[in-house]
Amino acid sequence: MGIALSLKHKMLRFVFYSLLLFFALALAGTAGMLWYIVPQLPPVESLKDVQLQTPLKVYTSDDKLIAEFGEKRRDPVAIEDVPSLMKQAFIAAEDDRFYDHPGVDWMAITRAAIGLLQTREKKQGGSTITMQVARNFFLTPEKTYERKLKEIVLAVIIERELSKEEILELYLNKIFLGHRAYGVVAAAQVYYGLPLDGLDLPQVAMIAGLPKAPSRTNPISNPIAARERRAYVLGRMRHSGLLEEEQFNVAIAAPLTAKRHGQAIEVPAPHFAELVRDYMLDRHGEGAYTSGYKVKTTLRSHLQETATDAIRNGLADYDRRHGYRGPEGSVELAENGSEEDWSAGLLKYHEIGGFYPALVIAQEDNKVIAYTKEYGVVPIPWEGLSWARKYLSQDARGARPKTAADICKIGDVVRVKWRQPETTNGAGTEGDAVVAGYWQLEQIPQIEGALVSLNPLNGSIQALVGGLDYYRSKFNRVTQARRQPGSNFKPFIYSASLQKGFTAASFINDAPIVFDAPGLESAWRPENYSGKYFGPTRLREALTKSRNLVSIRLLRAMGAEYALDYVSRFGFNHKALPANLSLALGSGELTPLELATGYAVFANGGYKIDPYFVQRIESGNGELVYEADPVTVCEVCENVTLDDGGEPVDSATLLDMERLPPHRSAPRTVDAENVWIMNSILQDVIQRGTGRKARVLARKDLAGKTGTTNDQKDAWFSGYNGRVVTTVWVGFDRVAPLGKRETGARAALPAWIDYMRVALDGIPETQMARPPGLITVRIDPDTGLLAGANHPNAIFESFREGSVPPRGDGFGADGSKRATQRDIIPEYLF
Repeated sequence: MGIALSLKHKMLRFVFYSLLLFFALALAGTAGMLWYIVPQLPPVESLKDVQLQTPLKVYTSDDKLIAEFGEKRRDPVAIEDVPSLMKQAFIAAEDDRFYDHPGVDWMAITRAAIGLLQTREKKQGGSTITMQVARNFFLTPEKTYERKLKEIVLAVIIERELSKEEILELYLNKIFLGHRAYGVVAAAQVYYGLPLDGLDLPQVAMIAGLPKAPSRTNPISNPIAARERRAYVLGRMRHSGLLEEEQFNVAIAAPLTAKRHGQAIEVPAPHFAELVRDYMLDRHGEGAYTSGYKVKTTLRSHLQETATDAIRNGLADYDRRHGYRGPEGSVELAENGSEEDWSAGLLKYHEIGGFYPALVIAQEDNKVIAYTKEYGVVPIPWEGLSWARKYLSQDARGARPKTAADICKIGDVVRVKWRQPETTNGAGTEGDAVVAGYWQLEQIPQIEGALVSLNPLNGSIQALVGGLDYYRSKFNRVTQARRQPGSNFKPFIYSASLQKGFTAASFINDAPIVFDAPGLESAWRPENYSGKYFGPTRLREALTKSRNLVSIRLLRAMGAEYALDYVSRFGFNHKALPANLSLALGSGELTPLELATGYAVFANGGYKIDPYFVQRIESGNGELVYEADPVTVCEVCENVTLDDGGEPVDSATLLDMERLPPHRSAPRTVDAENVWIMNSILQDVIQRGTGRKARVLARKDLAGKTGTTNDQKDAWFSGYNGRVVTTVWVGFDRVAPLGKRETGARAALPAWIDYMRVALDGIPETQMARPPGLITVRIDPDTGLLAGANHPNAIFESFREGSVPPRGDGFGADGSKRATQRDIIPEYLF
């Protein structure tokens, strides 16, 4: 009996000491592992300063989204803004004891360990939401014991430093949910095109089921697996008491409604957005894509939309004028084809520039029925078909079609566009008769175009369209296309001549001229566009009617070198322009943005501004990183005179200083008198010259100039008032003639008008202030000299002081002839 008790005591002591040794070894092992692992973990401070990788977002000046750049689509959301249903679904699916455990669910880990022992396979399991946060933010996704241990330790630390709501917020913003969507807000947009509070129960459950295998079980890539995963989430929610049986049954039977949605772009401006992306990449490197920068630009949303429509409509109008090139393709249609069959036939065709692909499914004598992916079945009446005369060449078209069969046949793939209702007088005023809208047959224009609009007072870009469609061609024709401006450049030459001493009443001979200089392959015989010549012509008339020969003689008179140096006042790089007489006809190559910047000097009264497009940049946490400080026109600044000590010289100066704007002052580069005279001539271009179509806008404060190059290869119009300056270009990317009569007035000016009609809405009509150094007198239009009191045809003209011409009713120096312009201007100008 004693021996038995002794053996029992010895056994108990052995077991006790064995367990003690085991726990000691376990404690030592744990301490050792912690000693090894803890130094590898991130510092506790970083847990409270987690930076989510958030894409770069670009906005208009009125805070509408233009673009989003970055591999990860993420839009962080505060936990209080996440609907409770979304939080409940994720917790039910991923960690139903989230609010009860200390970061690690030991019961779940035990189950996972038992499963490992039974199957001898490492499987995912036992991870809490906190552990997923630890892994997603700080660890690698590899499945190793060491990583799992780090995950457990880090989860405990996170729970000690952050609240449950803070942890859940990190999780819902960080988690990858497939198709480049990171976080629940991005997933809601990608799969459903909705905000979080717009999702229903089946959609919430679908998103909550994605974390386990987002690439393999999302509803776009694998609808069957996605439906099964959604059912699992709904089942967990029912098991947790979050759903009634009826709610569960309705949700489980709901159809899948997910489809790929693009970015929630509010204002399409891809060429402009690319400018901003390049700008941010230059300033911030690759971090621009992940640091959550928000860029507020100068673009105005309604003007950008108007500019896009103006260019697209203008290019389509040009294309229709030159004939129909025929369908894009043809599809074999079954006799009783379904909408599914029609949609399959259009699979490889996509919308380009607002022109939708359509499949002809039926035809009548004067009508076509077509199917579009976007709008279903659409009728195209004869009004939308009759223009389609066959294209033969840029200058020739076939006979007018008589029936729809002359244009297309069943199975043809064509393009269509909705033609908006129009008022009969085009003005859109109340009470006008309205012509109903209709679907119109179209084709994708081969021609290209560009529009840029600036505020001439500070250079802010208000609208920019770099081409018909960015996804057809990413080439930005506003900033990258260097083309000959033709007559659009003449105002800068004429401004130089005024500075040289000529006046708006100076006469230059509009007559043929031949240049046969060494180095030329053949004699150069420049001509006017009309092929006609009008003899001695006043400068005002010559620019108003865009007379080429006058421009050449004028440039020859003052010298190309002088003109080149002078035009740099408008921001042009004179070294990149030709130093010969072809400069007078705009043979140098410029971008639309450079031309618009030059015209801004005329529009603002003579000040050089620098175009800019980024107004402010904010970091991901809302801190101001950059704010633009553009040079700004400040007329009152010219009146401010300071003494050597930097103090105002008198009380009037002191008052002027109080009115100074909080910006850097733009430098004056052209005299006010020069600009005022040029402005009055450019207003004549619109009132009675090559730009007179713009009179439809019914404003007296508009000025501008057409531009057409040799063989009509480029068409331009640049125009402005005191608040808006806009340049439009039209041409082929591969330089080629636009066709007969396709001048700036016909090809470019209509788009300018369509844009400016909206851009000028609400801007009161104002005239440029007349500077004090000008004198207006009556002159004889036939001589340019002062007219007598009773001259029946006298006109008014303005001159600088000291440049007023002599009277024309006396006699010349020899006492025998009437004084004319030939008495005061060198003979060679004639």
